[in-house]
Amino acid sequence: MLDALTAGALEDAAQRRESLPTARLESIALATPQPRDAAAILGTPKADSDGPHIIAEVKRASPSKGPLADIPEPAALAARYEAGGASAISVLTEGRRFLGSLEDLQAVRAAVSLPVLRKDFIADEYQLLEARAFGADLALLIVASLEPARLEQLHRFATDLGLSVLVEVHDEREIDAALAVDARILGVNTRDLKTFTMHPERFAELRERIPAGTVAVAESGVREAADVARYRRDGADAVLVGEALVTHGDPEARVAEFGRAS
Repeated sequence: MLDALTAGALEDAAQRRESLPTARLESIALATPQPRDAAAILGTPKADSDGPHIIAEVKRASPSKGPLADIPEPAALAARYEAGGASAISVLTEGRRFLGSLEDLQAVRAAVSLPVLRKDFIADEYQLLEARAFGADLALLIVASLEPARLEQLHRFATDLGLSVLVEVHDEREIDAALAVDARILGVNTRDLKTFTMHPERFAELRERIPAGTVAVAESGVREAADVARYRRDGADAVLVGEALVTHGDPEARVAEFGRAS
């Protein structure tokens, strides 16, 4: 599934490149405001509670569950997340299985003052230029989908663009690969990408391998505030939440609840 999603994302990026060549996209990207330092923001304890930072996600669908929420106005949803106390917004821009778009990213950027993450299956420099051009402050790199040398190249390219990078891992070997590129933000996805089963205990098992000074993000497996509190007790600086927010009737209140969980 991961290979197919990455291949599809690259195909879609190649089609966009035909109408917006790399040189032109780079000019647009470098003309945008300097991205926010997401690592500094997420690595600083919250002043208003002992809960973790919440990275609230704009997510219409998933490969495992299909459609989750219509979200006709992603900017409005992101604004409600910000009002609820979210520390960052994640925007899924993959269009085939997650039904997202770069236009969603652009709309969210215009609506909030928080760091914004482009969450996609990134394996090419062009996609990182798109992230910067459409307003992202962070980009996602998934260790499982990249060879070590490619991970290093893309991480360096993103950093040179001024982007923060959320490096996603699933096991000990991938943590070592992330640390080898000096990842400042390391996300542990507790979902098995082969079976889509959840293993929330994996965050605690891997947390001790994440050094001090590196932001530790828990991803997936959140349904209730108790799940957020568990990740917080296990050492999460931030928790990324999607489905539990977009399927809730009051996402603003839900973000606030999760942000207090400890």
